[in-house]
Amino acid sequence: MDQQRRSGRQARTAERSRKGAGAGLGRPYIIRNVPTYDVLSEENLLKIEAAADRILAETGIEFRDDPVALDLWKRAGAQVDGLRVRFAPGMLREILRDAPPEFTQHARNPAKSVRIGGRNVVFAPAYGSPFVMDLDRGRRFGTLEDFRNFIRLAQSSPSLHHSGGTICEPTDVPVNKRHLDMVMSHIELSDRPFMGSVTAEERSEDSIEMCRILFGRDFVDANCVILGNVNVNSPLVWDGTMTRSLRAYARAGQAAVVVPFILGGAMGPVTNAGGIAQSLAETMAGCALTQLERKGAPVIFGNFLSSMSLRSGSPTFGTPEPAIGSMVVGQLARRLNLPLRCSGNFTTSKLPDAQAMTEGTMSMLAAVQCGANFILHAAGFLDGLLSMSYEKFMLDDDLCGALHSYLDGVKIDDDQLAVEAFAEVGPGNHFFGCSHTMAHYESAFWDSGLADNEPFEKWEAAGSQDAATRANAAWKARLRDYEPPALDAGIADGLAEFVGRRKAEMADAWY
Repeated sequence: MDQQRRSGRQARTAERSRKGAGAGLGRPYIIRNVPTYDVLSEENLLKIEAAADRILAETGIEFRDDPVALDLWKRAGAQVDGLRVRFAPGMLREILRDAPPEFTQHARNPAKSVRIGGRNVVFAPAYGSPFVMDLDRGRRFGTLEDFRNFIRLAQSSPSLHHSGGTICEPTDVPVNKRHLDMVMSHIELSDRPFMGSVTAEERSEDSIEMCRILFGRDFVDANCVILGNVNVNSPLVWDGTMTRSLRAYARAGQAAVVVPFILGGAMGPVTNAGGIAQSLAETMAGCALTQLERKGAPVIFGNFLSSMSLRSGSPTFGTPEPAIGSMVVGQLARRLNLPLRCSGNFTTSKLPDAQAMTEGTMSMLAAVQCGANFILHAAGFLDGLLSMSYEKFMLDDDLCGALHSYLDGVKIDDDQLAVEAFAEVGPGNHFFGCSHTMAHYESAFWDSGLADNEPFEKWEAAGSQDAATRANAAWKARLRDYEPPALDAGIADGLAEFVGRRKAEMADAWY
């Protein structure tokens, strides 16, 4: 009975939070007031969809090491030949009609629950880097303390909305046990939504079970409380590690984020249109599999187009072709009526420098203009995703703050048009001290936490600091000021008991 009352309170508070998401930094998520940008005509969208249908029907996709997935496809009417599955045109679109176009991911603090889909935009930190980096100690393998630090930084940010997932790999913890520490850290150090493990089916199930302890079993069965980010092994392969985890999340009514990772010229063609068609085919297949596992399970249509240097074979991030490709993927996802994950603050720069911010800004603007609802990699991405940077995190976080104002658009009413202010000021005078300015001066413009807008002489006298140096001081100050959100003692004890028991059941494995 207590669990039912708690679940009811969570749902009611989340609904109030959703209705009052409003404007400004610190809101639980953004409701966009600018339109998405469509770059392709209906005729050309149909051509891409037809190409994806041909890939699915003629070449097909392999599903490896997951007999259950093959059986689900067979029962759904797909042509299964060994590991190869082929799909009749339109089959996957029909299955995807059961997926919700929009859903709430609940946070343990209901006021911080997020709405994913529709006009809603959620920023989450970068994900998956084995290394971390800062100006003091350089590049090194990530540790659990680094992982926990990035959760603290995200929790303290008014520009981000989500705690993320594997923000960096805690390489000082055994591979088969680190998922327990990561999920526990998200729960302890943040009261925002978070992501779970996908590196093995049992680790996905552990992540979901910890949510049942946190939220209550009945609430988790009826609501989305955790995301799992699963990747296609492009080109045209879904391996069993990913599909088993995908099905584990769907089976529990939780959301899989289905993402191909296509490097043009390596895991996909060098042409943008070909890569987009491949992405559509691979992603539709993964999203549809969630619906065969549990009809109506939430799922996010993901996209990770990227390019490569054809001279060296090195991946490149933050380049223009994937950015404009994201615009097309946004159009295709809207035609499927699915929530979209797209782009992030991508860069191949090795330092939090001009290259990093130029490439990151190109990727982030593509993400917000294409209509992405869940933007993973919004903060910290450096070194082609190999490194999570403390300074880049703060610089990206600042850009996310600016994007709040950008996505709010331009409000039009009598006060905003300020006609009376013109009458007060008159020709040839300034607006600095007029009553309209005084009424708005605290909120009129977005205020960067890192930019230096002082005269040159004042900047020089203060030490001539560049943006990365200011970011270095900012992340240290934020960690000093961090305070963990309260967590019910009984829930904390239950989670600690579960983690301790699961760790005791297996020997340490380091690969």
